[in-house]
Amino acid sequence: MANTFVGIGGDAAGMSAASKAKRENPELDVVVFEKGEWVSYAACGMPYYVKGAVDELDDLVTISPDEFRSERDIDLRTNAEVVAIDPDAAEVTVDADGDTYEQPYDDLLIATGASAIEPPFDGLELDGVFTIHDMDEADAIEDYVTQHEPETAAIVGGGYVGIEMAEALSARGADVHLYEMLPHVLQPFGEPVASVVEDHLREHGVELHLETAVSGFRGDDRVNGVTLENESVAADIAIVGVGVSPNVELAAEAGLELGPTGAIATDEYGRTNVENVYAAGDCAEARHVVTGDPDRVPLALTANRAGRAIGQTVTGDPTPVGDIAGTAIVKAFDLGAARTGIVDEERAREAGFDPVSVSISAASRAHYYPDGSELTVTLVADREGERVLGGTVVGREGAKRIDTIAMALHGGLTVSELQNADLAYAPPFSPVWDPILTAAKVLDGKLE
Repeated sequence: MANTFVGIGGDAAGMSAASKAKRENPELDVVVFEKGEWVSYAACGMPYYVKGAVDELDDLVTISPDEFRSERDIDLRTNAEVVAIDPDAAEVTVDADGDTYEQPYDDLLIATGASAIEPPFDGLELDGVFTIHDMDEADAIEDYVTQHEPETAAIVGGGYVGIEMAEALSARGADVHLYEMLPHVLQPFGEPVASVVEDHLREHGVELHLETAVSGFRGDDRVNGVTLENESVAADIAIVGVGVSPNVELAAEAGLELGPTGAIATDEYGRTNVENVYAAGDCAEARHVVTGDPDRVPLALTANRAGRAIGQTVTGDPTPVGDIAGTAIVKAFDLGAARTGIVDEERAREAGFDPVSVSISAASRAHYYPDGSELTVTLVADREGERVLGGTVVGREGAKRIDTIAMALHGGLTVSELQNADLAYAPPFSPVWDPILTAAKVLDGKLE
């Protein structure tokens, strides 16, 4: 009898693991349970669907459920929720179509993802108040905007979702107000990035309300305003994007250990403290490449990569899930803003480093070549070891240069080694000294 590999969760980590395991061992029985109907979809593309840049919601689906079943021979069961895990019996309990049954496993992957945080706001239940973390929510927002054509939008939260939805709703004709209780948007990116992005948002008509706490929403059945401490501001639609929390209740009830971030603790192979049970994706921790400590960064590549590695491990080829650097990039109208590693100096000190940083501005192309623009690069290093700790890039083009800094982190490069990297040069693409090299050169001088 063939072994059975069971996955809980049908998005990035779950379906990557299932596909890799089946590819490596076609005789393996692979069963995946997904409590909804959508699988293998690009959550990062949802704001662009609302904006109108993506024509159909189905365009965000990478592989359909039927393709997983017929072409990859994966027993994918949608609208089937795992409600309990029994590690002693090596089985899960499933609710589907009103029936409950047990499914045995030899290896189990928990890839339950994360959920949008819903603060205790008054009026969160009003029609027109949304979070956006799954396909049904994206579809509901697009439908609401199409039907009601809101004139004023309130965005609560200045992170990735807030910035992207500000652009999306502005493109749909709404006057956008963005509320952030911290001093800056994109707080993890640092002030050099935030200040550039904030100026750009204002140029595009977004009204920023920084250091402003929202207490709720007002309206009868449908939202018509956002409530602040001392006033109320009109709003015909509201998007709450204040972060996500890992879905760990199922794991915790089964005795799986949670780590310091609140997500499921795992080792370098994605194994939990329970034998033959793995975890990956937004519900799981991974090791940070700079600190070596557990961390949780809910990003698509992290989930896909870990799932693929676990799929290979359960077929007999132990494969590390890989370290994470928190490398991320976000579009803010005409700007790209990117970050990797540790850019907050207080966090660096807490991790035992003595941080030194520089921020420089440089041209994205040779000065004489048309259509170039200014890039702002921030680079952070440890004074004692001169190791690169992290960095940010923001500008109208070239924010993907962050990948160079990310590779420096994974390679454990010093600032001097990064400065001497042999990067490509041609006038349409960069100056002779790429902005990353210039930042490293300036920081190297500061370390001397």
